[in-house]
Amino acid sequence: MLSIIIFLPVIVGAVLAIWRGLSARSAAVAWLAATLLDLALLLVLTFTADTGENGLRAEERVNWMPQLGSSYHLGVDGLSLPLLLLTGVIFIACAIWSLRTGDRPRAQGALFLFLQSTCLGLFAAQDLILFFVFFDLSIVGMYFVIAGWGHGNQRRSALLFFLYTFLGSLALLLGFIGLYLGADPHTFDMVELSRRGAFTGTPTAAGFVLAAIVLGLAIKTPTFPFHSWLAPAHTDAPTIGSVVLAGIMLKMGTYGFVRIAMPMLPEAWRSWAWLMVVLGIVSVLFGALVALVQSNVKRMIAFTSINHMGYVILAVGAAGVVGRNTAEAQQLAIAGAVTQMVSHGLITGALFLLAGVFYDRTGSYDLGRYGGLAGPAPRFAGFFAVAAFASLGLPGFSGFIAEFQIFTGSIGTVPWALLALPGILITAVLFLRAFQRVFTGKTTGLSIGFSDLRLRETTALTVLMVLVVFIGLVPGPLLAMIEPAAELLVGNLQP
Repeated sequence: MLSIIIFLPVIVGAVLAIWRGLSARSAAVAWLAATLLDLALLLVLTFTADTGENGLRAEERVNWMPQLGSSYHLGVDGLSLPLLLLTGVIFIACAIWSLRTGDRPRAQGALFLFLQSTCLGLFAAQDLILFFVFFDLSIVGMYFVIAGWGHGNQRRSALLFFLYTFLGSLALLLGFIGLYLGADPHTFDMVELSRRGAFTGTPTAAGFVLAAIVLGLAIKTPTFPFHSWLAPAHTDAPTIGSVVLAGIMLKMGTYGFVRIAMPMLPEAWRSWAWLMVVLGIVSVLFGALVALVQSNVKRMIAFTSINHMGYVILAVGAAGVVGRNTAEAQQLAIAGAVTQMVSHGLITGALFLLAGVFYDRTGSYDLGRYGGLAGPAPRFAGFFAVAAFASLGLPGFSGFIAEFQIFTGSIGTVPWALLALPGILITAVLFLRAFQRVFTGKTTGLSIGFSDLRLRETTALTVLMVLVVFIGLVPGPLLAMIEPAAELLVGNLQP
């Protein structure tokens, strides 16, 4: 079942790429149908798959390169399954949004289905080589999305994105080789490497291996100061490209922390956890402050992603600070980090769809050129307000659940984590100011003649925002999925 879920999108994408006689409408419908079927299979797996001895559901393992200690090993648990479900939802929203696109829909559908397979494969991989293959293929796919369907200086932005993130993947590969060499017996299997004592190298060697892995994942996340590629990539990417990049691909970095860095190098992680806490606090404040001064709506949302991913870095860093009676706080921080990944994917995906409406209608992302937009576009104003309030962590939305867990767990282990709290206030200021500037008052500038949301746009946004509200009001099912895996991870971190 898991292999079918991973490879179904790319198989349909290959058919779209080869079938030249397929009409644009048929290609768009086939793309949407493939994403819907894939999510349906994911839901079946979620509710029916049993948990095995390794704590994994739907586990598959086939010999691949036994001489290297590498296998085709798949499986999901409470850390990865929420991200697989998020991937399915985000790609459905993108397919709905593109139902009437006129820019090479067959090629676009094929490319996004390929991207969906790489994202699903990465979150399900239980072998480092397999993880790395999907990690690199996702970079290639997004490069072509930005270069082929972007606007502005899209070729330069695509190249910058590729070079930065490919450099990160090389650092990650170096770290994976270090894990392999430090394991006894040598293996790339992630389950084996996560078992206590799998890494037999010296503390110094473990520190260098962890540094390589953290560098690769920090670039992908991205965290300060490895964020330079993010704003240009988002600004010049197509709307649905930004949605996938922010909603899914940034999570590959943060997921790598909880799946690879923390469980495979627990001693080194405990030694350097304070540095991750500092990095998280700086990213939270830096992202919020830089977003505050942006007039380009896409750049503003991009920098809020640095802010929100900073909360995840703060949480995973705090979870590594082991002290007396801190296990419960550590579990809460990890659960909050995973919840934040899901919440950020949904909320920021919606915000980038809304940013795309500005460009589709007027060709401009400049917030200063709009005013009184609530008059001609009340549905658009309503969705923007809901997404903005969700992003700043208002109760009733998923962002509040995530941030409450993160701060409670982080402050419970590292009291000075409260230094990140002003990030919430700054985020509130920037979104409320943007809403007031663009949507209230007299209709002026590019707002004159601005058409409201169309049916496909409203549908795609509704899919995302309904889940944001549902998680905010009924977080129990998601937390019940995450907490057992978070407890296991914290148990592995204990000295």
